[in-house]
Amino acid sequence: MIELEKVKEQIKNFIIECDDEKCIELLEKLATGKMLRSKLILKIAGINEESIKLCAIVEMIHASSLLHDDVIDEADTRRGQPSVNALYDNKTSIMFGDVLYSKAFTQLTQMPKEIAYTISNAVTLLSIGEMIDVDLTKNFNTSYDKYFDMIYKKTASLIEASAKAAALLAKKDENKFALYGKNLGLAFQMIDDILDITQDSKTLGKPAMLDFVEGKVTIPYLLLFERTEHKDKLKSLYKKELLQEESAWIKQEMINTKALEDSIKQAKQLGHEAIKAVENENDDSLVQIMTAMIEREF
Repeated sequence: MIELEKVKEQIKNFIIECDDEKCIELLEKLATGKMLRSKLILKIAGINEESIKLCAIVEMIHASSLLHDDVIDEADTRRGQPSVNALYDNKTSIMFGDVLYSKAFTQLTQMPKEIAYTISNAVTLLSIGEMIDVDLTKNFNTSYDKYFDMIYKKTASLIEASAKAAALLAKKDENKFALYGKNLGLAFQMIDDILDITQDSKTLGKPAMLDFVEGKVTIPYLLLFERTEHKDKLKSLYKKELLQEESAWIKQEMINTKALEDSIKQAKQLGHEAIKAVENENDDSLVQIMTAMIEREF
C-alpha cells in the first residue's frame, strides 16, 4: 500500500528532525509489522497530511512499546528478525524506545487537543497494561477479568484510541469507531494468543507455545484450566520448557475440552460486535479488516 510507505517516510522524517545519526540507524533496524493501526486510521480519516502524521505518531508509540516489551521478555527476535536489544543491548533498546515515545508526544502537541488527549490517555493505559502483564506472569492466573483487563489496556486501548482519533479528525461519530477499535483490539490480541498454540514456530517467527513458557495464561489456557480434570498436571507445566509430548498433551486437552474451539468463537464474537458498531457507516473496508482477521485458518 502506497499510503503505508508515506507513513514510514513520515516516521523517518520525524526521526531525522531529532538530528541524531544513531537514531536513524536504529530506526532502520526496526522490523515493520502489518501496521494495523495505520490501516485503521487511514480507512476512517482518509489519506491526507494530518492522517499520515497521526499514523506516524501512533506507529512510533507502538514501536516504542515493543522495544520495551522485548527487553522485559528478554526476546531476541521480533517478527522473525533480530530485535534491537539483541543487535545492540537492553539500554539502547529502552533509550531508543524513549526517543520514539517523546518524539511522538512532541508531534502530538501539534494536533487538536481532543485527539492529543485520546492518544496520550491510551498510552497511559498501555503502560499500565504492560505492568499488569508482568505481574500476571508471577503466578498461574485463573481470572478472566484480569486477563481481559490486561489485554484491553496493553493492546486494545491504543487501537481503540486510533479509531476514535481518526473519527475526530474526520468529524465522524467517535463513539461508534471507538467501540469498533476496542473490539478489534481485543479480538486481535485473543487471536494472537490462539495462534501461539495453533501455528508452528516458522509461521510465528518465534517458538510455538512460548506464551505459557513465559508465564502467560491466555484465553485458551484459562478455558482449559476451568475444564480439564488434570489441573495439577497443567499447573506443573507452567513456565517450563515444554517437551514435545508435553506440548502435544496440552494441545490435545484443548481439543478434548473444546477450550481452543471456544476461544476462537469468543474472538470471532468480538469481531462481529466490532462490525455491528459501524454497520450504518457504509464502510466495507472496516468490515474487510475485521473479516480478514477472524475468518482464517487456526
